[in-house]
Amino acid sequence: MAILLAAAVTSFVICFLIIPVIIKYSLEKNLVDIPGRRKIHKKITPSMGGIAIFLGFTIASLIWVDISLWKDIRYILIAQFVIFFIGVRDDLVPLKPYMKLLGQLLAAGILVFLLDLRLNSFYGIFGLYNIPEALSYFITVFTIIVITNSFNLIDGLDGLAGFIAAIALLAFGTWFFLADDTIYAILAFGLLGSIIAFLIFNWEPSEVFMGDTGALVIGMTLAIFAIHFIDYNSILPASHPARFTGSVSPAVSVLIIPLADTLRIFLIRIARKQSPFTPDKSHIHHSIMRLGLSHRSTTLLLGLVQWFFIATSIIFMKTSDNYLLPGIVLASVLLSILLDRLISKRVEKTDADNNQVIT
Repeated sequence: MAILLAAAVTSFVICFLIIPVIIKYSLEKNLVDIPGRRKIHKKITPSMGGIAIFLGFTIASLIWVDISLWKDIRYILIAQFVIFFIGVRDDLVPLKPYMKLLGQLLAAGILVFLLDLRLNSFYGIFGLYNIPEALSYFITVFTIIVITNSFNLIDGLDGLAGFIAAIALLAFGTWFFLADDTIYAILAFGLLGSIIAFLIFNWEPSEVFMGDTGALVIGMTLAIFAIHFIDYNSILPASHPARFTGSVSPAVSVLIIPLADTLRIFLIRIARKQSPFTPDKSHIHHSIMRLGLSHRSTTLLLGLVQWFFIATSIIFMKTSDNYLLPGIVLASVLLSILLDRLISKRVEKTDADNNQVIT
C-alpha cells in the first residue's frame, strides 16, 4: 500500500507545482476557454490543465513501477502519448472530428495489438462466452473509443470530470490492489494524485480547465482499466475475496455517469431528429442545473449517484451479470426519467408563475 500512496503523492506534487505555471503561461499567450452560448462558465479560463495531469501521472508511473515491469506498461504510456498530443493539438488548434477519431484509433490499436488488451469473451452474459478473435478486437477498440469520448463529453462543469474520474480511479485502484495487480494499482493511484491536485484549481470557481488534453488522457486510461478489470476479474479463482461473479456490471457501475450521459444525449438527439453528434445542453449536468442546483451541488450529487452504483455492485458482488447488468441499466433509465419529470414540473411551475405575474 505504501507504494500506491507514494505514487499518488508524487503525481500530486508534480501536478500541483506545474498548474500555476500553466495558468500564468496560458493567460499570457491567450490559451484560454472563452465563454459562449453552449458554455456554462462566465469568465475567460486557461484550458491546458491536462498537461499537468499527464506529466504528474507519467512521471509517477515511471518512478514507482518496477523497471523490470516496464515492458508491461510501455505500450500504455505510448498510447497515452499519442492521445496526449491529439488533445494538446485540439486545445491549441481544433482538429476535425475524423482526425481526432483516427488518432484515437491509433492509440486503441497500440493497446489492442501490442499490449494485447482485449475483451476475450462475453463473460457469460446471457449464457454467452466464446467470441471470435476478430470480433474481440473490434469490440475492444469500440469500447475504448466509447469510454474515452463519453468521459470527454461530461467535462462541462467545474470539478465534475475530475471528481467523477477520482471516484472511478479510487475504485479501480483499490480493487487492483486487493486483486494483487500491483502495476495497474500504481497507475490508478498515480493518476488519482494528479487529479486531486488538479481539482484544487478546478473546483468552483475554476482557475483552470483540463481541456481535451486531460479529458482524453483520463478517458482512455479509464477505458484501459475497465477492460483490464473485466478480463482480469474473470480469470481470478472463484475463491478469491476480490472476485466479482459478474465482470461487466462492476466496470459499468464505476463508469455509470459518463456512459449513461452519453447514451441519454444520443437518444434525446435522435428523438429530436438531430445528429447524435450535435453539441447542445442535453447533458445530465445541464439538466440538473435547470433544477436550480449550483456547479458544486450538481457535481456532488452526480458523485453520490456514482458511489451508489459502485456500492450496489459491491453489495451484489456474488450476483451474475445476467441479473445485475439489467438492474443497473433499469436504474439508470428510471433516474433519467425522474430527472426529466422534475425538470418538466419545474418548467410548468415557472410558466404558471409567469402567467400569474402577467395577469
